[in-house]
Amino acid sequence: MSLIVQRLRELAAENPEAVAVTDKHQRLSRVELIGAVQLLAEILKPYQGKVVALLADNQIDWVVTDLACLEAGVTLLPLPAFFTDSQQQHAIAQSGAVALIKEAVDSQGEPLTNQLKIQPVYPRAEAKIPDTTVKITFTSGSTGEPKGVCLSEANQINVAQALLKRIGLEKTKHLCVLPLATLLENIAGVFAPLLSGGEVMLLPAAELGFNGASDFDVQKLAAALETIQPESLIVLPGLLSALIHIIQQGWQPPSSLKFIAVGGGRVGHGLLEAARTVSLPVYEGYGLSECSSVVSLNSTTDNQQGSAGKPLSHVAVSIEDNEIVVSGNAFLGYVNEPASWYPQQVKTGDLGFIDDSGFLHILGRRKNLLINSFGRNINPEWVESEILANPVIAQCVVTGDARPFCIALIYARTAVSDALIDNWLQQVNQALPVYARIKQWLRLPQPLNQGNGTLTANGKPVRDRIDQIYQAEINHLFKEQA
Repeated sequence: MSLIVQRLRELAAENPEAVAVTDKHQRLSRVELIGAVQLLAEILKPYQGKVVALLADNQIDWVVTDLACLEAGVTLLPLPAFFTDSQQQHAIAQSGAVALIKEAVDSQGEPLTNQLKIQPVYPRAEAKIPDTTVKITFTSGSTGEPKGVCLSEANQINVAQALLKRIGLEKTKHLCVLPLATLLENIAGVFAPLLSGGEVMLLPAAELGFNGASDFDVQKLAAALETIQPESLIVLPGLLSALIHIIQQGWQPPSSLKFIAVGGGRVGHGLLEAARTVSLPVYEGYGLSECSSVVSLNSTTDNQQGSAGKPLSHVAVSIEDNEIVVSGNAFLGYVNEPASWYPQQVKTGDLGFIDDSGFLHILGRRKNLLINSFGRNINPEWVESEILANPVIAQCVVTGDARPFCIALIYARTAVSDALIDNWLQQVNQALPVYARIKQWLRLPQPLNQGNGTLTANGKPVRDRIDQIYQAEINHLFKEQA
């Protein structure tokens, strides 16, 4: 029996008619949600102990399937729609999934719910998976072959409960902006609000402004916020930047918003300052899949701008050789890698420090560190986050490894002049040490995207690929300044 479902059952007994979850097609009260979960759990019992994949847009049936799998003892493999076909097939094959659940309009198979069907998958080999695994989430990484992170139900509920303790919101009305297959939204955007006695609002990606790998219409997101009037959201830095940009152009965000969590990448001080200036209640956090998502978070009562907040109550964070190490709530291990199973701590690969007040600060990925030709260490994510603080800058990649100075590749959100970008870079440079300043920059003719391999599935730059594609232009900039 699922601990999460049991808690939702208790909440349903306290107030059966309270709305729990809403999407385009239906609205379910607490008792109706539990009924749907119990019914689907019975249907899924033949898959007990097996892995089942789920590929669907944000909707109630996604949530019901997730909870029903927990109740039925089925290991769920959520597949992000932003994965390429080859990445999705890789995840299915690696995890040994025996069935795939997809939207009814888009698949063959037997009807499972009003919106979903299930079809068999014939695994090539049985996967090696740690005991008590109930969910497998695949990290996108920087290659075409993501790794499967195995999580227990305890991993997930520990994070959800620690988040509720930190944030302090009760019965929150949350709009899921990120795909539910994103572990952060799955746990912090579904489990935590439901366990708080709140309501989860779901809309398909297209109605939130997501129209493909690199195309985003912030006006649609703004319209959804106006209609739904949510109290809480989870956004990535790029989404936050887009919202700030349209507020600066005159759009008024709904007054209902009480808490906007931002994570998924380093957030520059300037971007957070811009959010504060336009009165957005933004709080930065930090996490990773190997810790079942959130590790630290700022809150309304304990907030230090520019930090990733204090560690949540269920984990302990330390710094070893400048690397962030997390103990407590470690994942069960990677699929098909028994040597990785049951770790006591997670070495994150992220550089950072904890200040005297206990706030965690993220400096960037160790593997992305640049060392210039004078031996100076520069984390490009630090410089990029400062440049991206200006909402007109949609994308930025800093390079300069083994070179005498740094350059930036920039894609602008709107048709701003080179002079404006030049002026902004000069402002940013004033706050940077001399060795990290941008000496030259290139305006990209098109945005970085998954199609040409310059972005990972979750929107992070693939630096080697970018260097390869723009090698001639990069070399020219360094020669020009020499």
